[in-house]
Amino acid sequence: MPILNRVADLQPEIMGWRRNLHAHPELMYDVHRTAAFVADRLREFGCDEVATGLGRTGVVGVIKGRKPVNGGDLKAIGLRADMDALPIEEETGVAYRSTVPGKMHACGHDGHTAMLLGAARYLAETRNFAGDAVMIFQPAEEGGAGAEAMIKDGLMDRFKIEQVYGMHNSPGMPIGTFATRVGPAMAATDHINIHIEGLGGHAARPHKSIDSVLVGAQLITALQSIVSRSVDPLDAAVISICEFHAGNARNVIPQTAELFGTARTLTPEVRDLIEQRVQEVVNGVAQLSGAKITLDYERSYPVLVNHPAETAIAARVAADVAGEGNVSSEIPPVMGAEDFAYMLEARPGAFIFIGNGDSAGLHHPAYNFNDDAIVYGSSYWIKLVESQLAG
Repeated sequence: MPILNRVADLQPEIMGWRRNLHAHPELMYDVHRTAAFVADRLREFGCDEVATGLGRTGVVGVIKGRKPVNGGDLKAIGLRADMDALPIEEETGVAYRSTVPGKMHACGHDGHTAMLLGAARYLAETRNFAGDAVMIFQPAEEGGAGAEAMIKDGLMDRFKIEQVYGMHNSPGMPIGTFATRVGPAMAATDHINIHIEGLGGHAARPHKSIDSVLVGAQLITALQSIVSRSVDPLDAAVISICEFHAGNARNVIPQTAELFGTARTLTPEVRDLIEQRVQEVVNGVAQLSGAKITLDYERSYPVLVNHPAETAIAARVAADVAGEGNVSSEIPPVMGAEDFAYMLEARPGAFIFIGNGDSAGLHHPAYNFNDDAIVYGSSYWIKLVESQLAG
């Protein structure tokens, strides 16, 4: 397989960077150590520009090719990696496990960052392309919309980015494989926050109370009917209520309860329908139970939509790296969410998955990024730049 020899030589160093980052996880926008590590490496590589503080703690490195840019050719493409970790207690037992209690790289952003750094080092050495390769290191993918924050800080216009590409590891996919699809590839995510105000009382006298726990249980059951009975069976949607907070004594009917959950959809029409029906279900249960129920329905990441031409480019480059038989360009959509969706709203581009082998799942305390994927990911980034900015 045409893995670049230089990348194979760099693999131990890239792995060292990855494990350093793994041992020092940081959350959301508070990625100061990680951002400084990235910026220091980019300066060491000789990037033509290293910008910090975009989207609060994002880092951008610009590498200029040595070939002349021809009229009509692309002048700049963006490659994005995310830097933040998750609030999870690590259970991998590896020697380089998290040194920060309650935080770990459980989604592989340490690997994403290291692979893009590896590509940056190679591209800064060779510069066998025309135009600008823009390396984007983003904070706060895990719920903080760091991509949107970087865009609002002028990411696309400042660096004149014309296309943008992203990549994420995928547990269960073999090492050395890639997968993508045209169109909706990952779901929009919305937050469901429900506050129930009942009437507290003695557990032995429920007829004198409005039981917020029972109301919450009715809500959870009723909300599950939306996907099964209001959404077209050919459309994808998910509603999951994942938190239920109420009470602190076994013999007291609690006055209040709170429910928190998420809705996932793949089209604007279904997204609108879900929001409407959640509100209607909340109103109906309130009328039925006599409780006062308030809904805060918060729209978050949009649908991640891959652009056709750029998705074909990504699949072709991945095939150059891994072989035609190791690239799927027709995977089903994923109901997880990804704030790279904001970047694909701002510029044409594509998001691709890279195999992480037989590992624990994402966001699991035993998950670990597979270092064997590094050579494939870094080579993909390099070949993408050299093919799109060929001159």
